[in-house]
Amino acid sequence: MTDLHAILTELARSGQLGPVANGAAWDAVTEALGEPIEVSVGKRRSWPRLFAYGDLELSVCRCQKITLICLQTWRDVVELPAGLANKQMFPGRPKYVDVIAALDRAGCTWQPYAPLTFDNQCAVQATSSSAVFVFEIPEGEDPVLNIAGPQSQPHDCPATIKTRATP
Repeated sequence: MTDLHAILTELARSGQLGPVANGAAWDAVTEALGEPIEVSVGKRRSWPRLFAYGDLELSVCRCQKITLICLQTWRDVVELPAGLANKQMFPGRPKYVDVIAALDRAGCTWQPYAPLTFDNQCAVQATSSSAVFVFEIPEGEDPVLNIAGPQSQPHDCPATIKTRATP
């Protein structure tokens, strides 16, 4: 992949980025992309945990499956792991018109996503993958992409079920 629009198009088309997908085994992702940075949230180290490869954030369940993928694009520069792109840094804050044009060129159908469209933001959802793209609308400016990712897939965690079943 050569630009951020190609990465966003892959996300829209498939709901994943290379080995990174909801439900993917954490070991397979770290084998392909290397070790991430763990993002500390609060004082406890409980599950799920949040990890980051630059601006790609992943929530990992105690059963070692990915449960949430967020590609942050609101910064001036978007950083991704080398295993996902030919280069690791891209200009951030892609404009709505450019993202939509890239999706249209790639044949990725989309529709407005009402649950995340309000006040100073709007959102679209890719039809094939249900990935959601949330755009910020700065006052007096065109909308810019803030975050993108497939919708979280809740699952019955075998580790949680095992813990609850233990007396």
